[in-house]
Amino acid sequence: MQICMDWRAINFDWNQIRAFLATVEEGSLSAAARALGQAQPTLGRQVAALEEALGLTLFDRVGKALVVTPSGVDLLEHVREMGEAATRISLSAAGHNQAIAGLVRLSAMDSVAAYLLPAMIETVRAQAPAVTIEVISSNTLSDLRRREADIAIRHVRPDQPDLVARKMAETTAHCYASPAWIARHGHPATLADLSRADFIGVDQPDRMIGYLRPLGLDLTVANFPILSANTCTAWEMVRRGLGVGFMMKTVADRTGGVVCIDPPGFQPIRAPIWLVTHRELHTSRRIRLVFDLLAEALGG
Repeated sequence: MQICMDWRAINFDWNQIRAFLATVEEGSLSAAARALGQAQPTLGRQVAALEEALGLTLFDRVGKALVVTPSGVDLLEHVREMGEAATRISLSAAGHNQAIAGLVRLSAMDSVAAYLLPAMIETVRAQAPAVTIEVISSNTLSDLRRREADIAIRHVRPDQPDLVARKMAETTAHCYASPAWIARHGHPATLADLSRADFIGVDQPDRMIGYLRPLGLDLTVANFPILSANTCTAWEMVRRGLGVGFMMKTVADRTGGVVCIDPPGFQPIRAPIWLVTHRELHTSRRIRLVFDLLAEALGG
């Protein structure tokens, strides 16, 4: 069933549209509320209000799950076009804003956000005290084209043509352990020695096994008695002596309390650092200033 109505006759609330779109894309009200930074009841009321305004049922409630109805699917195409247009307007407006004041959102993986960003932000605050910095600590890539962040620090180069990327450094990641762990287990002399160690995992064991095997480590699930998707938590476990783990040298050098235990023959993991922003946002004075200050702090 195609939706046929005079859209101009409907008084849209953009918050309701965003709530509907986020619910479809995230798959549930709770996930959508987290993505938009809202309370779940508030977002649920916005979706219900949109259904009432349109006189349509957009979701079927099947247990705890939400299933998009045919009417909702038809509406989705129009809503996505509206969302893309709103994003373009927002990017263009931000790009032409020449005031060195306002909000700049920085996205970085949690270990970079916790251990490297504070010193950089101190420099930014000294140079631009009217700029407000919001740090988005996440191990998933923020979508800069949809304004999930203004600037991102990443380990991968973006392939989207509308993003501006500058390679800041080429650091490496190594295997570390605490002095207490080394006192109990000794310093691994070979790759085979390291393969018998307990590792603090930052991903599912099968993925880490597949990634580390080409580096010469013959590991099994038993090598990962402790897991955490948060790299800061995992790193503190390593510093506590609960196992060994991998970390960028730039972080390890700043946090201390660890010793590099790469055995002979182990190839350090390459960890390039990229600074990324949207091409249109790069013309905003405040975002350009923060971008340049971050680049200077990162060695670019």
